Amino acid sequence: MLNLPVGARIFVAREPADMRKAFDGLSGLVINAMDEDPRSGHCFVFFNRRSDRVKILFWERNGYWLHYKRLEKGRFSIFDQASDSEGRFQLDAADLALILEGIDLREASRGERFQLSKEVENA
Repeated sequence: MLNLPVGARIFVAREPADMRKAFDGLSGLVINAMDEDPRSGHCFVFFNRRSDRVKILFWERNGYWLHYKRLEKGRFSIFDQASDSEGRFQLDAADLALILEGIDLREASRGERFQLSKEVENA
């Protein structure tokens, strides 16, 4: 089970990553491909071309954490709903947990949730 830092945003790279990359190589991808700061405390997720491996990189006060998962059978179902040209898209922690457990989000449905109106947020 992966415990993510509270308040951390989760960014997923749109392009497949070379799974031979370690801390420095992945942090370089965060800077160059995602245009983010790897030491921001956010989580950065990289899948390989076959979508059977994932690496998650994040910074914690004094160093990087790197989580690596390899599926013995099957593939991760990665679904990017947005189609803008940035090198990354954002997920929430619940969606990442579902993807890592093998759930295809394209076939999942969500119930309605409460959202603050723009006027209340800006007050």
